[in-house]
Amino acid sequence: YSVHRIIEDPEWSLVTVPHLTELCLQHIVQNFEKNPILDRLLHEHQKKVLDRLPTGLPLAVTANIISDEDYWKRCCMERWQVCDIDNYGGSWKRMFFERHLENTLKCFIPNSTDPKQVLELIPLCKDYVWKLEVDQFLPPVKMDQNEEEDNLSDTASDMGLSEVTVNHYDLGVLITALPHLEELHLTYNVKDCGMNFEWNLFKFTYQDCSNLAIAVRMCHSLKVFKLTRSQVDDDKTRLLVRNLLDHPSLVELNLSHNLIGDKGAQAIGKLINRSRLEILDLCNNRIGHLGAQALAQALAENSTLTSLNLRLNCLEDEGGEAIGHALLTNTTLKFIHLGSNNLSEPTATLFSQVLSQNTTLTSINFTCNHLGLDGGKQLLEGLADNKTLTEFDLRLAEVGQETEYLIHQIVWANWEAARPESLQHPPTNP
Repeated sequence: YSVHRIIEDPEWSLVTVPHLTELCLQHIVQNFEKNPILDRLLHEHQKKVLDRLPTGLPLAVTANIISDEDYWKRCCMERWQVCDIDNYGGSWKRMFFERHLENTLKCFIPNSTDPKQVLELIPLCKDYVWKLEVDQFLPPVKMDQNEEEDNLSDTASDMGLSEVTVNHYDLGVLITALPHLEELHLTYNVKDCGMNFEWNLFKFTYQDCSNLAIAVRMCHSLKVFKLTRSQVDDDKTRLLVRNLLDHPSLVELNLSHNLIGDKGAQAIGKLINRSRLEILDLCNNRIGHLGAQALAQALAENSTLTSLNLRLNCLEDEGGEAIGHALLTNTTLKFIHLGSNNLSEPTATLFSQVLSQNTTLTSINFTCNHLGLDGGKQLLEGLADNKTLTEFDLRLAEVGQETEYLIHQIVWANWEAARPESLQHPPTNP
């Protein structure tokens, strides 16, 4: 008897064997981390390799080798749900490195996280970081209560020596190593602390302030500095100001939602005329009439500031009148916000004179004050010959509905007249 058998290879396929070029490109992708030879490839081959590279490769390999925006777009889209490239100068690579560095800083725990995590990033990201927005700084991990009692006596605690245990990450080395850094937005608090809430989590210590002030002074490229919701008081404000005097490039300072009082405002008054500031935001602080008078004195002599926000302070009429007197001579300020400052008719009376004489102001906000009916009439009289004011917010200022309407009509006419001619007379279709 004879047996006839047919033996087949189950893995055999009619598919053509890949070209040698394709096999080489596959090998390059698989071994890119060990041998990143991207610059030695032809342009069309580079594109094929970049399209296949995984986004999880170490930054030490990719940061200074890959400039292809499509690759960094994939890195961003796979890591974050919302990616608005317009906030990053239209660069996906810049977005990736700025947000990656921000996330590293937000998760840094002093005395626990290895500082090398930040230091090793500096040579990789320094050429791609123009702006940093850090809205969280974690304090050191709290020691066990028994251990803390052993290390800190009640006397030391009363003297404030325990503050060293809540100091945050020192940004000095990082900020001074970023040659293109132009904007720095910081908030010293903890997000999503839940049931573990403690006031110390939101404490911006004097040592934190000293470290930050020195770093900002050394960062000569910085144009915008925002330190908000960080319990910055008068002492810390004066420390910051001492290091910001004569800064070569700073044009915007935002210290809103802090604890700045009259002494802090007096220090800022000195800064106004020893800097190039154009925008100053002191919203929601504790500035009274003495602080307002110091700011007004600086404002009367200043020639750079165009925007001043003093909303939610305690100026009252004495402070409001001081600001008004300054605006009789100031020729650069365009926007001022005095909402919620307990202002009344005397301030309105003086600003009536401002409206009739000042030819620079384009926007005034008096919301949530008590200007009264007579105060509103005075403002209306001051606006009679004003041709420059295009925004005047009097909501909840108690000036009366009719007066508010008439003021709105004048301001609207000014706005219409100030519009570019191309907008006033749009071209007609043939």
